[in-house]
Amino acid sequence: MNDIFESALITAIIASTVRGTTPILLAALGEAYVERSGQLNLGIEGMMVAGAFSSFAVGLKLNSLFYGFLTAAAVGLTLGLVFGILTITLRVNQIVVGLGLTIFAHSMSSFLHRVLFGNQFPILFGAGGTNEIPLLSRIPFIGQALFNQHWLVYLTFAMVPLLYGLMYQTRFGLRVRAVGETPWAADAAGVNVYNIRYYTILFGGLMASLGGAFMALGDLAFFVPDMNMGRGYIAIVVVMLGKWNPIKVCWGGLLFGFALALTSALQVAGINISPDFILMMPYLVVIVALLVFTKSTDLPSSLCIPYKRGGDGN
Repeated sequence: MNDIFESALITAIIASTVRGTTPILLAALGEAYVERSGQLNLGIEGMMVAGAFSSFAVGLKLNSLFYGFLTAAAVGLTLGLVFGILTITLRVNQIVVGLGLTIFAHSMSSFLHRVLFGNQFPILFGAGGTNEIPLLSRIPFIGQALFNQHWLVYLTFAMVPLLYGLMYQTRFGLRVRAVGETPWAADAAGVNVYNIRYYTILFGGLMASLGGAFMALGDLAFFVPDMNMGRGYIAIVVVMLGKWNPIKVCWGGLLFGFALALTSALQVAGINISPDFILMMPYLVVIVALLVFTKSTDLPSSLCIPYKRGGDGN
C-alpha cells in the first residue's frame, strides 16, 4: 500500500512540476530574447496577468478555449507594442515603463473582473483538459506525468531546442545578440537595431501573455486577480540564472516548478512544518539559486540602454 502511495506521489510531483514550470518557462523564453536584444521588460508580470484575465473572460463569454488563447496572444502583442513604442521609439526609461505596465495591467484586470463578475469567481468548464500521447503515457512513473498534459505544455518544451537553435545557429540570433551587446556596431553592419528590438519585445509580450493564459485556461480553469503571484518576476530571475540560453533557462524554470510541486506535496503529506514556510519555500529556492549561480553573470552590454542612431546610445 505504501509503495502504491509513493508511486502516485512521485507521479503527481513530476506532473505538478511540469505544469508549474510551463507558464514561467513561456514567459522566460520570450524574456531571454528581449534581454538579449538589450531590453529589460519588467512589464512581464503585468503581461501575464493581462493574458490570464483576457483569455478567461473571452473564453467564458464565447465558451471557446481557442478564442481565449487567441485573445491572450493579441493582448500580449499589443502590450509588447506599447512597451516598444515607449522605450524603443520614444526612448522612455525601460524600468519605469515596465513597472507602469505591470501596475496598469494588474489594476485594469482587477477592475474589469469586478465589473464583469462582481464577487463571483466562475469556472470555465472544459478548460484544463489534457492530451494523452498513446504508448508513451503508459511508461511507469513518468508516463502519465509527462505524456498526459495540456497541448501548450508540449509546445512549450518543444520550443526550447528550437529557440536555442534560433539564438545560436541562425543569422537572426546573431543579430539579436549583436544588438544587445554593441548596437552601434550592428547598425554599422547593416542591421536595423529598432526592428530587431521590436521583434523581440513583441515575441516576449506574446509568450508572457500565453503563460498567463495557460494558468487560467490550461491549468486552473478560473481567474483570480492575484493568481500570478510574482511568476513574471521569477521568469526574469530564471532568464538570468540561465544566462539567456534557452536550454539553461528551461532547467531554471524546472527548478522553480519543482519547488512549487514540492510545496503542494508537503501540504498533502501533512508534514509538520509551518504552512507559511512551505508557501515561502519556492521563492527561497530562487533567492538561494541567485546567490549560488549568478556571481559571474555578465549582463548584455546594452541592457536598458536606449539606442539612438548616430548617437552614443546613452
